[in-house]
Amino acid sequence: MTRSILPGSTIGVLGSGQLGRMFAIAARQMGYRVHTFSPEDDTPTGQVADIEVVAAYDDLDAVRAFARSVDVMTFEFENVPSPTADAAAQVTIVRPAGSVLHITQHRLREKQFLAENGFPVVPHATVRSLEQLRSALERLHTPAVLKSAGWGYDGKGQAKITSPADAAAAWEKVNTPEAIVEAFIPFEREVSVVASRGVDGSFADFGVIENAHRDHILDISIAPARVSERVRHESIEIARAILNQLKVVGVLCVEFFVTRDDKLLINELAPRPHNSGHLTIDACATSQFEQQVRAVCGLPLGSTDYHHPSAMANLLGDVWNTGEPDWQAGLAIPGVKLHLYGKRDPRPGRKMGHLTAIASTVEEAEQRVVEARRRLHKPIPL
Repeated sequence: MTRSILPGSTIGVLGSGQLGRMFAIAARQMGYRVHTFSPEDDTPTGQVADIEVVAAYDDLDAVRAFARSVDVMTFEFENVPSPTADAAAQVTIVRPAGSVLHITQHRLREKQFLAENGFPVVPHATVRSLEQLRSALERLHTPAVLKSAGWGYDGKGQAKITSPADAAAAWEKVNTPEAIVEAFIPFEREVSVVASRGVDGSFADFGVIENAHRDHILDISIAPARVSERVRHESIEIARAILNQLKVVGVLCVEFFVTRDDKLLINELAPRPHNSGHLTIDACATSQFEQQVRAVCGLPLGSTDYHHPSAMANLLGDVWNTGEPDWQAGLAIPGVKLHLYGKRDPRPGRKMGHLTAIASTVEEAEQRVVEARRRLHKPIPL
């Protein structure tokens, strides 16, 4: 029987962004100590962790020393180099396993895993040269999307191709020796399933969450998603099968396109809590971050019941364009809560925090959170 890692133990986090911060808050509420490891200091995670270790991810001696100081280790984003997770696993328990990280941090490996196991994916092709890209476009047609094979998030390393004449410019923009080109899907909506799998194989999900993006960055999420019962059931069962196939211990998000004829296609996987799941902090009996703590520590998974329909709106650095946001105005709306990540430099496009709202319907929750964010913007001085 696998030993549970009980409160009072120390959890290590590879990475130090806002996902690690919210994970650390949940872990400390449950009585755990948290150590974080990344190349930067005064980070969102480091500000709330017990210990912040600053070292490069490829400093494997430092990684092993860090691993010796914790009882279990997880990661808060998938762009931690795979050798880093492997080095940590030589010393302590790493959950999810480095093999999950290896697959999901690389778009080609991820698509290959999904296709080989019969999961529905967007038509795609591997490209390693401009000539291969042009050949692939003849099969996939345009519009299409070119993406770097690795190290991509929030639309980085991507270029839309509207006609074959755009191929050279797209290849130059992505600027990578290895990429994937995908057919452009005229989808009806984007949804995600944030789910968890325990050490014992138990499974829990937060239902289907509906997402809207702006400039390739998640803008609004609402739950429950406005989808058919068939789509709801099928998306959750696909997520369950993926977590089981990968033998995930922890939280993983499956992002889907829902096509106009109500079919599901997997966009990508994220082997950790997900931006769309932030609303679970205020809407659910157990948040996605507490669930990650429970899973990686071998505790029973918590209830994922929703107290109320909920919505979330990301706060990007643009909200600070005219000065400090008007927190008084935004937080005056009933049911709205503020979550800031401790970042000092509000650059345009940078995720600085989020708002959530709860209400009796998803439409009302969405209206509240959108209006609250609108009120944060101070008028531009004349």
